[in-house]
Amino acid sequence: MHAQIIKINEANEFYFDEGCFILELSNTDADPNVSIARARVKPGMTTKLHRLKGVIERYVILSGKAEVEVGDLGLQQLSAGDVVIIPSLCTQRITNSGVEDLIFLAICTPPFTENVYEDME
Repeated sequence: MHAQIIKINEANEFYFDEGCFILELSNTDADPNVSIARARVKPGMTTKLHRLKGVIERYVILSGKAEVEVGDLGLQQLSAGDVVIIPSLCTQRITNSGVEDLIFLAICTPPFTENVYEDME
């Protein structure tokens, strides 16, 4: 690994069928142990119930308000600064309960690939 700076290119944001917009911030062989994506959920929207196989995911809420369902924790309220730790194979979904876009980082170890995503609906 070597030192580097990755610049955000907003044009690379895409809609993921899970129900949110994703901007990959870092998911390359240059940093093989982690992936970082910015997720954006529109007000009133809920992502699909899903889980990741073999990947631990962390949500870091940057802005907005949310309700999250993770495993057997029940419905939890979230706001900026909160961190959610989601073990491998733990079901999850998040709802934007606010009036502005919900923005959070999704940090995955090992890095996220589409083949680890399992739709639970």
